Amino acid sequence: MSRTLEYPKTARNTVVRRGHRGKYDLETIHTLINTSLVLNVSFAPSPDTDEDFPVILPMIGVMGSFENPSAGLDEPLDCYLHGYVSNRLNNLVRKAHDAGKPGLPLCLSATKVDGLLLALSGFNHSYNYRSACLFGYANIVTDPEEIVYGMRIITDKVVRNRWDNTRLPPTKADIASTGVLRVTIKTGSGKIKADPPSDDKADMENEEMRQSVWAGYIPVTENLGEPVPAVYNRVDAVPEYVAQHRSDVNDESKQYSEELVQKVLQAQ
Repeated sequence: MSRTLEYPKTARNTVVRRGHRGKYDLETIHTLINTSLVLNVSFAPSPDTDEDFPVILPMIGVMGSFENPSAGLDEPLDCYLHGYVSNRLNNLVRKAHDAGKPGLPLCLSATKVDGLLLALSGFNHSYNYRSACLFGYANIVTDPEEIVYGMRIITDKVVRNRWDNTRLPPTKADIASTGVLRVTIKTGSGKIKADPPSDDKADMENEEMRQSVWAGYIPVTENLGEPVPAVYNRVDAVPEYVAQHRSDVNDESKQYSEELVQKVLQAQ
């Protein structure tokens, strides 16, 4: 029997409130990161400035291993982030190394909303959701081969099999002008809520109020729309791999939502 790898629980990553919703296995957390369109990346500002507030950037990111490209989502992986690498970010990474750290400490998170929980009281409204949070040290990738690897898996996250159907090979200008961050993950956790609406006992026993206030559950699904060609596009038909990606994503989203609705109904 294979062993399920988990991030070790520490004070930093342990889910405290509603701890039973916490997830620590690598596959669940990495899957959430890879299927979320946007990652929120946060880090502290430079101590040399008078800036009081942390920085949060929306970025595209994906789990992967340059040293072991065939590694599965249930194995230890780095997170590759694509975005504009500014002088500020360069300086922060350099200062982190000067301070004896293995990179810029940062946190990245992802959240998927799966349903709206409408209770009798506004104070009991909530969401069903899946979330993940990772903590690690970021470094700017400088090796051209690793930059190409990072951009390949990031591009294939946007649309599966997209990289091999783009303009290849990448030029020296592509590699020189593209910013890729590699985050070495130290720990992380996930949290999943899949519950029905719930209310206080007093409200549940108030039949008159229950006759006047609708309570229920509204599923939320993530769907990709019909592809629209760019004005400069010269390819007549939408490629099969694009259509397949759209179909797969929509089917997976629909299936998860339908299964979650059944769980919600059975739990009431």
